[in-house]
Formats: sequence, C-alpha cells, structure tokens
Amino acid sequence: MPSESQIPIASQAASKRFAGRLALFYGATFGTMGTHLPFFTVWLKAVGIDPSWIGIISAVPATTRFTVLPFVTGAAEKRYSLRGALTVAAFATALGFAVIGTQYLPLAVLLAYAATCALWTPMLPLTDAYALRGVARYGLNYGPMRLWGSAAFVVGALICGLLVDIVAAKHLIWVIASIAALGAVASLGLQPLERPRPAQAAVQGASPLLRDWGFVAIIVASALTQGSHAAYYAFASIAWQGLGLGGLTIAGLWVLGVLAEIVVFALSPRFTLQPSTLVAIGALSAVARWSITAQEPSLAVLSVVQLAHGLTYGITQVGTMGLLVRHVPIHLMARGQGYLAACGGIVSMTASILSGMVYARYGAGVYYMMSAMALAAAVVMFCARHKLLHQPQSAASGG
Repeated sequence: MPSESQIPIASQAASKRFAGRLALFYGATFGTMGTHLPFFTVWLKAVGIDPSWIGIISAVPATTRFTVLPFVTGAAEKRYSLRGALTVAAFATALGFAVIGTQYLPLAVLLAYAATCALWTPMLPLTDAYALRGVARYGLNYGPMRLWGSAAFVVGALICGLLVDIVAAKHLIWVIASIAALGAVASLGLQPLERPRPAQAAVQGASPLLRDWGFVAIIVASALTQGSHAAYYAFASIAWQGLGLGGLTIAGLWVLGVLAEIVVFALSPRFTLQPSTLVAIGALSAVARWSITAQEPSLAVLSVVQLAHGLTYGITQVGTMGLLVRHVPIHLMARGQGYLAACGGIVSMTASILSGMVYARYGAGVYYMMSAMALAAAVVMFCARHKLLHQPQSAASGG
C-alpha cells in the first residue's frame, strides 16, 4: 500500500475527499444501526410482539443476507454501479422504516421489515467494497474511515437511550427512520471511482472464490464469530430492561462496546499481526465474553465485559477486511463481500431463530450457544492459517 507521500498532490486531494465523504456516509449508515440494534426489539415489545416473534423478526436481516443480498451486490458489481446502488438502497431504507412504523401486527411488521431489509442489508457490504476499492486506489487505511461509523453508532444509541426514558417506546421507530433519512442524503455525496481493470486471467468470473478453501475459511470464521453476537443483538436490551436498568444505562452499555471498537479501528494501521491471527483473537475473545455474560454478572462486571466488543467485533472486522484485501481480486471485491454477507446471513439467521427459542426457556443460558459458535470460528481459522499466510489473491486472480 503506497504511503501518502508517494501519491501525487492531485490524488492526495482526491484521496482526502474520498475518505471524508465515505466517513460521512459510514457515520449516517451506522447512526441508523446505532438506533436500530439496541432499541428496535424494544419497539417490537412495546407494540405487543412476543419473544418468539421477536426472534423470527430479528432473523430477517440475516435471511436477506443470503437470499437477496448476493444478487444485489453481484448486479451492482456487474454494472459497476456501487455508488448508484448505495444511493438507491439508502433512500429505500429510509422509506421502509417509515412504513414499518405504521404497522403493529406481527405478520405485517415481518413483511414490511423483510422488504426494507432486502435493500438495507446490502448497504454495508457494498459500502465496504466501495471502501476497499478506495483503499487500493488511494493507499488509504480501512480502519480510520470505518471508525466514524462506530462513532455515529454511539451517538445514535445515546439519542435513543435518552428518548426511551422520555417518550413512549412505541415511537422509537421514528427515530430510526429519521436517521436513515440522513443516510439517504449523505449517499448523494459519495465520490465516483473509476472502473478497475481486472487481470487478463481474472475475467472468468467470481465462482473460483467459492472453490478456494482459504476464501471459504475467511467467510465461515467471520460468520461464526459475528453470528455469535445474535443473542446479544436480539435480547441484551430486553434482558437489561428486565433487570431494571434504564434506557440511558442500556445505551451506555452498548456505547462502551462501540467505544472499544472505535479504539481498535483507530489503532488498526499500527497492527503488525497477521489478519488471520486477528480473526482468531476475535473468536477466542468471543468465547470468553459470552461465557461471562451467561453468568448474568453485575453491572460493574458487565461494563468491563462490554469492552470486549472491541475484540469480538472490531478486531474480527479488521482482520477479515485485511484477509479480503490480500486474497480477493479487486474487481471481485463486491461479490466477495456479498459471499461474506451471505454466509454471515445464514449463520446469523439460524442463530437468531434458535436464540429466540432458547432465550424463552433458558434466559441468559443462550450465551453458551453463542460461545460454542465462536469456538468453532477459532478452530476454522487455526486450520486455515497456513493457506491464508502463503497464498494471497489466489482465487480467480491467475496466480
């Protein structure tokens, strides 16, 4: 990756402009997630939807990741329209959440949410693919751009945390819809990127990616570790609310985790460990995190445990992106991200549905299932470490 001093002055200006606009879009996109993840299920409960339906509805984003999402990312890459696809998806997301807010019956919410997620869930892999093309084009670092998304997540969670103690929980959906509208506006500022020129031997398509064990190991290990957060995303806020914690305290617990994530992204350019090692560290950290969470620790201990999110999510994300940059040809990056999201969707959907059933019967015991998933991720990455170390960009790259 070239240093900034090696990039021409005109390109430096374009690089800074690209990074700034992308950081703004990351911020708006993750601001929506910051209001959605901690409090969407609280809204579902407030409008009278029971835990079994909450588990099913929570599985919708994961389901769209392996059904609709690969087609969206593939079509966007084939037509070289990442920027256009992001704009369409951002506006559709804002409209979709507004429609969801008018529904109260479980089936109606499920259908409206499914339609919204069909274009919302492709936004993150498309944004990451767009970002990694910028990394390759301008010699940028992924982490410092991505951290603005995490920072906005904090702001979104705090806004909802304050409002949940002031306004009725059934109105929280309008906060989510409003932040999504800001993301739609921010998408209009994304900078165009020139079309990448694939190597002569690489024009055969994306299918060799799925025949490469190294690439499959990357997406499976990442999916298992990130999927192990399913019970946390679906039921943490509900459980904490049941323990008598207020909205601002709940938001604060989410914020602690994301602050740790921001630190990881900020420091990521200094990491010297192999990306595969980072992914393994993230998986093992998740084993420890969920095992402790299952014990229903005190607020003080839980606050410390929440800081592990910087490892379980943050360092796993950094390691995964590092592996993809090394092992996926740049012209296939959107499809690679699509396959990653699809694999993650299958794992997360299954984990979300099962967590709803397990949580209804065993409560916090559901986290032991999450811990087992993370342990499996560590095993996969350990078995693939040598291939990932010695065979960069092998899939569909011509060598």
